[in-house]
Amino acid sequence: MPIHPTAIIDSRAEIDPTAQIGPYVVIEGPVKIGAETKIGPFTTILGETTLGERCYLHSHVIVGDIPQDVAYRGEKSYCILGDDIEIREGATVHRATGEGNATILGDGCLLMCNSHVGHNCELERNVVLTNGCLLGGHVYIGEKAIISGNAAVHQFCRIGTLAMIGGLSKITQDVPPFMMTDHDGNIIATNLIGLKRAGFNADQRREVKEAFRILYRDGLTHTNAMQILQAKGYSPALEPLIAFISETSRRGLSKGAA
Repeated sequence: MPIHPTAIIDSRAEIDPTAQIGPYVVIEGPVKIGAETKIGPFTTILGETTLGERCYLHSHVIVGDIPQDVAYRGEKSYCILGDDIEIREGATVHRATGEGNATILGDGCLLMCNSHVGHNCELERNVVLTNGCLLGGHVYIGEKAIISGNAAVHQFCRIGTLAMIGGLSKITQDVPPFMMTDHDGNIIATNLIGLKRAGFNADQRREVKEAFRILYRDGLTHTNAMQILQAKGYSPALEPLIAFISETSRRGLSKGAA
């Protein structure tokens, strides 16, 4: 097991023999580290944290520390990371508040330098957090969404699959799937490039564009727009959008740009 002699490893930790632990790493608690995962120098992993296979945590990363939440009272909670996750320098991921709860990162997520994932967040597969972006507690982010640099997401917000959050954005309400925001968190357009990269064909992209118009350009209430979209009989490609706007929201949907 390639563990640098300066690393400090808790006896309760379970580390796969193929994992690599770099200089001055601190692993405290019943941490589990999967096969071929690499931990860079000066990184700290704490608590009931699980790292999947082939992850790469660069230097000065902190994963599994206690939540920045005044409601936390030392209960047993978790931080669960899937496979093929990369976390760049200085990023932090905190474990959950609430007995038995977890902060969860899906397979293939990329957290760039100095980004932060707060307690009880859930990131689906292949989410990208760009440098300096901040997620408050209980944030949900759908598959392949991108949060651009220095954006801040309010606690309990939801961001749908393939959404694109603009740089320096202030997100205080839910962002539906396939949508793009401006700096104020308002919806300005569909994420056309993301849709193309995800394999949406021309007809599917037209459906997304029509749904955007109904939601954000026709002057309809959320309820009326939702009823129209549900009655349209769109292709299965739009199911994530229909399901997202049909769910109960604690923060409400983001508004369209003026």
